[in-house]
Amino acid sequence: MKNFVTKFMFAILLMAAFSLSSCQEEFEELPNNTNEEAIVASSSTAKLIERASSKDGSFDNIVDGASCFAVQFPYTVNVDGLDITIDSIEDLELIEEIFDTVETDDDILEILFPITITLADYSEIVINSKEELRSIAKECIEGGDDDDIECIDFVYPVTLYSFSVNLEKTSTVTVENDRQLRRFFGDLEDHELVSFDFPLTLEQYDGTKITVENNAELALALENAEDMCDEDDDDDYNDDDFTKERLDNYLVECPWLVRDVIRSSQDQSAQYFEYLMNFKEDGTVIVKDRVGNSIEGNWSTRVGANSNRVLLKLEFTVLVDFNLEWFVYELGDGIIKFYANDGADKILMKRFCVDNDTPDTLRGLLKECNWIIKKVKLNNEEINRLLGYEFSFLADGVVTLSNKTTTSQGTWAITTNAQGRLVMAITMGDEPGVSFEWLISDLRNERLKFSIEGTYYELILERNCDDDENDEDVTWIRGIFDETKWEVDLFSQNEDDITEGYATDTYSFTADGEVIITNPNDQELDRGSWRVYRNSEGTLEMILNFSDNSNYHPLANDYVILEVEEDEISLKHKNDDGSYDRLDFELIE
Repeated sequence: MKNFVTKFMFAILLMAAFSLSSCQEEFEELPNNTNEEAIVASSSTAKLIERASSKDGSFDNIVDGASCFAVQFPYTVNVDGLDITIDSIEDLELIEEIFDTVETDDDILEILFPITITLADYSEIVINSKEELRSIAKECIEGGDDDDIECIDFVYPVTLYSFSVNLEKTSTVTVENDRQLRRFFGDLEDHELVSFDFPLTLEQYDGTKITVENNAELALALENAEDMCDEDDDDDYNDDDFTKERLDNYLVECPWLVRDVIRSSQDQSAQYFEYLMNFKEDGTVIVKDRVGNSIEGNWSTRVGANSNRVLLKLEFTVLVDFNLEWFVYELGDGIIKFYANDGADKILMKRFCVDNDTPDTLRGLLKECNWIIKKVKLNNEEINRLLGYEFSFLADGVVTLSNKTTTSQGTWAITTNAQGRLVMAITMGDEPGVSFEWLISDLRNERLKFSIEGTYYELILERNCDDDENDEDVTWIRGIFDETKWEVDLFSQNEDDITEGYATDTYSFTADGEVIITNPNDQELDRGSWRVYRNSEGTLEMILNFSDNSNYHPLANDYVILEVEEDEISLKHKNDDGSYDRLDFELIE
């Protein structure tokens, strides 16, 4: 028994000796100094400090796909055929916007070399080719195999002391940022000793600030911060970090419209387009198809055990294409994206919020003022002959449509469709171009948009309360055109000059909104209408329209007024495909 106790006590003393030896290597006591201990440059605490002050390269993973370095600004990339100069972190968002424009395309980004990259230790390397970049990027493994600690930061300035092997202070240095701190520790020899001027302030990822009084507290704070947040080190640059709670709340706040569905890399969007998904707090989800049929399923969320990523599980008996556990890819700006199986399966949904008072709000807006047609598309047909026409929504359910010379009358009502979505129903027998149940998609005080995105129906209205009679710019331009004659000096469509077909005619603008076109022999060729107004964005516009079968129908459009002189005016129209039409008039008399 005595022999056992002796051996037991010897083991305890041996463990204590090892423990003391370990602490001695980590921290060195400083005699007669207000700072109690120093850090050995080769110690684990010093390595934690280096990792916390390293250069974070994850913010530009959309460009280089690597978290252990960052590309120095400025540089140029080609995104889906478009050259973009990247001068700041904000410019990286433009790349994401281009990628998001078409959800199912193959996003292509090419870097224009040479570039300079900054490594974790702030050293710089010039890269001359894609092959060189890929070689260095191999050191950064998907999932976050870079060493930096991003969830906590030093609050600067910070003062440090260095000491000789005899524990005599040799120098004092004050650092102002991570770069200086990282380089200070990187330049130390393994045996060198340094100490902070405590207390130090550290700021965590959520803005919380903590104070540490010694090296032990500092090491503990840095260690705890390693898994405190999602450092976004993976190549999924667009995952928009968020919590399970945020996703749960976001899903149940409003219904969601299905836009894109990809299963096994096959586009199934047409089958499910505009399905309405309503997530309930009790874990059920109600789906309404386009004709109003209801389908019920279940939903749940969880945080992945190994990835800290939030997943959504959907379960249906009928909608089997939705039955997966989906990674949340992007959350925000009114949309949410999911993917599974390395991107072979995707869902894109758009948020659809309608307040209880929205129908009354819309009715009130419509009745307050007149509304100018800026764009109308019915069954994929652009009806430019109605551009500039003006709706008047009357209290008794009567609506009129006028271009000052002709007026049509019909009925209107704000109601809901089979899915329970808000629509403006217009019936106008002698003008079928506007007779439709227009689905509200954008509700503003000055502008209303009715559409089903990705389909062939769209109506955009601009508010016009007093015909801009108090707008001096509008009245001045109208005065220039009233009872005057003009000729076309330039007309181009998508930069194709087709002026020749319109330049020999005379265009007479009348005070009542008509455009009368005559040939050189003063014979009338056609009639149309014109309007000048200020749109909801504060821009001056001129609208021209002609009948659909008119030879002058190509001139019909809503044009931004670029420049106005008393004897000439320049107009420009941007098409849906991004091309431009240009129309210039020159005064004759």
